[in-house]
Amino acid sequence: MRKRRGKTQEDLATILGLKRPTLNNYENRVSQPTIDVLISSSNYFNVSIDTLVKVDLEKLPESQLRQLERGFDVYLKGSNLRVLTATVGNDNEENIELVPEKAKAGYMTGFADPEYISQLPVFRLPFLSKAKKYRTFQISGDSMLPVPDGAFVTGEFVQDWTTIRSGEAFLVLTLNDGVAFKVVENRLEESGTFRLVSLNTHYHPYEVNAADVKEMWRFVNYISSELPSGKVEREELLHALDILQRDMDFIKGKMG
Repeated sequence: MRKRRGKTQEDLATILGLKRPTLNNYENRVSQPTIDVLISSSNYFNVSIDTLVKVDLEKLPESQLRQLERGFDVYLKGSNLRVLTATVGNDNEENIELVPEKAKAGYMTGFADPEYISQLPVFRLPFLSKAKKYRTFQISGDSMLPVPDGAFVTGEFVQDWTTIRSGEAFLVLTLNDGVAFKVVENRLEESGTFRLVSLNTHYHPYEVNAADVKEMWRFVNYISSELPSGKVEREELLHALDILQRDMDFIKGKMG
């Protein structure tokens, strides 16, 4: 990894706060790095300690090495894998924490803080499995219609992102965008990213790097006091007609 970044032993030793002979001994397996050195190396190369310790990187194919260098550790199932902060009731059963709209901004920084999570409202849905972890988020906007603005969407925590099937809906937490409710296309193997798609075609899809994602919650259900409309909105109809007109113009142009 050092050589692929074009660094000399002196360069990397300086970055990691080591002496060059010490680094040379690590590379030649004369001695073993300390935990602090492993942590520093993991942070610098953006590779999990588990991978550094267990995987012979020299035996990886080029495609997997490129994925590591793009910041997606294929051996770490879920970016920055961590223990999920959760709450339990007096019966020692896990609660479903509720993140209302006014608390979503705080969730971006408090999602891993036990004190913050303990302050959230909690409830239970008896028809959900006790063997899985759930959390409910209040969504805003119309990007996922017919799920309406203000609905409470419950998701199941996903630890292993390699199990995510394209076309499923997820609540996706990133520190840049907060909690987004989108249909997900899994592009981990190709580019180390997720493509997020809205049900409302007025909103354009966009990609997020897996390294920027902190949590993934698979859609389970939603609760709303609003009855979904069975009518096609006028703006949606005009938008569809506009696309159809542009397609017709394109075909006419091709035909001369």
